Amino acid sequence: MRKWAGNPWAVLVTVALGFFMTLLDLTIVNIAIPEMIDSLGATLDQTLWVVSGYALVLAVLLISAGRLADLWGPRRLFAGGVVVFTLASVACGLAPGAGFLIAARALQGLGAALLVPQTMTLIISVFPARRRGTAMGVWGMVAGLATLSGPTLGGVLVSTVGWRWIFLVNVPVGIAALLLTWLVVPDVRTGRTGRFDLTGVLIATGALFCLTFALQEGRHYHWGAGIWALLAAGAALTGGFLLHQRGKQRREPLVPFALFRDRNFAVLTVMVALVSMAMIGLVLPFNLYLQSVLHLSAVKAGMVLAPSSLVSMCVGPWAGRLSDRIGGRYLLMAGLACYAAGMVAIVLIAGPATPWFAFVPATLVTGLGVGLVAAPMSTEAMRNVEPRLAGAASGVNNTVRQIGSVIGAAAVGALLQGRLAAELARGATYADAFVATLHVTAVLPIAAVVIGALGCLLVRGHVAAGPAERSGAGRETAAA
Repeated sequence: MRKWAGNPWAVLVTVALGFFMTLLDLTIVNIAIPEMIDSLGATLDQTLWVVSGYALVLAVLLISAGRLADLWGPRRLFAGGVVVFTLASVACGLAPGAGFLIAARALQGLGAALLVPQTMTLIISVFPARRRGTAMGVWGMVAGLATLSGPTLGGVLVSTVGWRWIFLVNVPVGIAALLLTWLVVPDVRTGRTGRFDLTGVLIATGALFCLTFALQEGRHYHWGAGIWALLAAGAALTGGFLLHQRGKQRREPLVPFALFRDRNFAVLTVMVALVSMAMIGLVLPFNLYLQSVLHLSAVKAGMVLAPSSLVSMCVGPWAGRLSDRIGGRYLLMAGLACYAAGMVAIVLIAGPATPWFAFVPATLVTGLGVGLVAAPMSTEAMRNVEPRLAGAASGVNNTVRQIGSVIGAAAVGALLQGRLAAELARGATYADAFVATLHVTAVLPIAAVVIGALGCLLVRGHVAAGPAERSGAGRETAAA
């Protein structure tokens, strides 16, 4: 195994294992909610916190974890995150009650927050700029595959061995990732040092908590005064954080404003939020439609979405390699167009008694769209980021990705609930009401994709190498 130490592709496989686990756990739990309620004697509210607690902790801590990697090294943070996540997965799988499971899921979120930003940082550090597109293609493929395959894998596990295995399945993956980390991942140092900005961390954590909690729980609390107060507090804290960071730009800030001078990073960081909104905006209501209207089992509902995952997995690396050669602008536009076309087709096909196989062509098109988008979006955003800023850039990018998912879930959930209630009040059957509601909720993800496609026009053309590579700056690697 020594001959693989420091090998970029071996490092990519290692970080992909950890990354896959964390994103899979964002979607795999949804399909097991009914079984968890029955098994644990939990309320629906408690079980929903099993889902949202993980996403909340993950979103809140990503920026801080990215900065910690600059101080302690991304390998150390990645390994620590894998350990925490794996042990928390064991706790989730053995949970005796709902409260214990919620706490274990929050701990999983901590582990995920520690390791996720390090995946981009390590890829940037071990791959030269001219080959990052291919590497990011695999990374983006893993992101799309994990998000879309959660319902499929979750359905299989719940239907065969039980809901606890949606957590226990992480254990062998985590052990493999940890062993590979110490065997093949170099102890990369990004070059950023200095003191840890505790004040900035506290302000950022407070802002992200207020915003994320309010968006996740707004529908539950009927968007009352308390929720709006949290949103206002989050906005105020965000403003305070930006002012604080403005004064720290020459003294190791959590978020270097220099990142946003690169147009591609700025544009594509916004786009990653839009794409996350669109993916959640499709998968959430469509999965509910398959189970509540067509009455498919969990495993069958997951299998309807499987073609999308398979196509994405095949197309991602190819799209990443192509983005190295021609740039990502047109690949992004093509991918977003495919995803929008697939969503429109799903909505038009959906009816009270549509056979499941009628959706396969449309899901193939959405999978093609995800495969074309995920790799170039990450590649072009990070291509020109200097290695010393990689941890901060990865933290910002992944935080925006998670917030986009939270906003998408909150908006689609509120729209779904309100519209469904209105349709039922008019006397429609549940099936007809849900189909009508699906047509309305699809407007949000389709609009997000259209805005993203227009944003592609702002993406700069392909450059052969980033500034760090042109200047001959390489990565700084300490002895492992």
